[in-house]
Amino acid sequence: MAGGSGDSKGAVFLESEIEFIAENEPVSIVPNFRSDALHLHAGDIGPFRPQIPLQVPLWLAIALKKRAKCSIQPPPWLAADRLTEILEAERENEGFQPMPFHFIEMSQLLFSAEKHSVDIPDAYKLRALLQDIRDVRFNKIHQGLKKLGSATNAVKLVNLSAMEANLVRPFFCTALKEVMRREAAALAQQEETQGQGQQAGQSQGGEES
Repeated sequence: MAGGSGDSKGAVFLESEIEFIAENEPVSIVPNFRSDALHLHAGDIGPFRPQIPLQVPLWLAIALKKRAKCSIQPPPWLAADRLTEILEAERENEGFQPMPFHFIEMSQLLFSAEKHSVDIPDAYKLRALLQDIRDVRFNKIHQGLKKLGSATNAVKLVNLSAMEANLVRPFFCTALKEVMRREAAALAQQEETQGQGQQAGQSQGGEES
């Protein structure tokens, strides 16, 4: 498994499919236009007033930004100081640091939208920090799967993101099947040995009688 490469080969969902789901995550925008509320199947959004922030689905924020109708306010976790803290904690601890479930897809979509106007300060630095975080986390995943493959009965992979869980699932299932196969073989061998021991004991008892 390449650390943080984003290779979706063997994954359950394509990256584009997970991004599609992530587009429903709420983000804050500052519109520069006035409009009544939008009545969507998922609920009402708005009304829109110039320079008054409101939360909208990410897909709508990107669509409005492409038309120069708003600016997107980066979420609190998408800041250099916060990502630096997360990276240090990831390196110092065995477990995974809590992150938004769709942080990988959201950051990719926001950086893509950022090309239309500059809303994200230090975008280059943020990209580098996010990649470092992904690399550290994927290395932890890889080590966890190696432990599972070596007949460890339990491996904790808590706080995985959607993209990480999608990549892990097929590897995890394969490793789990291998562990179950080994345990079944060991149990069969144990039962066979016990059976042979019982037969030997019965034969010895018959000879003595």
